[in-house]
Amino acid sequence: MPYDPSAFPPFAVTVDLVVLTVRRHSLCALAVRRGEPPFQGRWALPGGFVREGEDLAQAAARELAEETRLCVHDPAAPTQDNGAHLEQLATYGDPGRDPRMRVVSVAHLALAPDLPAPRAGGDASNARWAAVGELLEQSGYGHAGQPAAPLAFDHAQILADGVERARSKIEYSSLATAFCTPEFTVGELRRVYEAVWSVALDPRNFHRKVTGTPGFLVPTGGTTTRQGGRPAQLFRAGGATLLNPPMLRPEV
Repeated sequence: MPYDPSAFPPFAVTVDLVVLTVRRHSLCALAVRRGEPPFQGRWALPGGFVREGEDLAQAAARELAEETRLCVHDPAAPTQDNGAHLEQLATYGDPGRDPRMRVVSVAHLALAPDLPAPRAGGDASNARWAAVGELLEQSGYGHAGQPAAPLAFDHAQILADGVERARSKIEYSSLATAFCTPEFTVGELRRVYEAVWSVALDPRNFHRKVTGTPGFLVPTGGTTTRQGGRPAQLFRAGGATLLNPPMLRPEV
């Protein structure tokens, strides 16, 4: 039998972004308020439809640039001050996830250092950084004094999956440094782990582990007093992508 494209229902493809950063020692996600139906007025993850001629990585990078003005970090290029780590997370294709039509979303996870207040773009009427714990506990972000509405579409599940990916990957990879500026202290890196894992870590044990893990951190030769107190040694990310031994998450 010849192939007949009309025998198959059409569907659209979108990219959704779980954009995570650490602000004020808290793991935060970028949330946008939808300005158009469906779910008008509800908070959602940033994203959009894949354009003709784009592949998935290009669409995700474009949406990231539009929503955060961040470019994707290229490991082969010199370190970019505003470069973000971007990786594919998972695919979501429940037939009823979008009331407009059949839409399959390929979600991506983006990690970057402390980012400024976002500006809404596209069909979003507002945008803000929201604490991940609050978003996941309430499945939404409500007005003051009003119950929180659930996140639009299936974005609560996508956000939960993205947060768990980040939490697990910083155990065995150097991904935690993606939350840091190019030069950082061990204390600043520890606060990243504490924010992502939602735990308190012993400073001395943490310092011993990260400085003793081959290829994890490289001293820059400089120091800083931005944390107050005595000058703290500055490091940059080393060449290791996998940590041996891993930084195991404490049991809570």
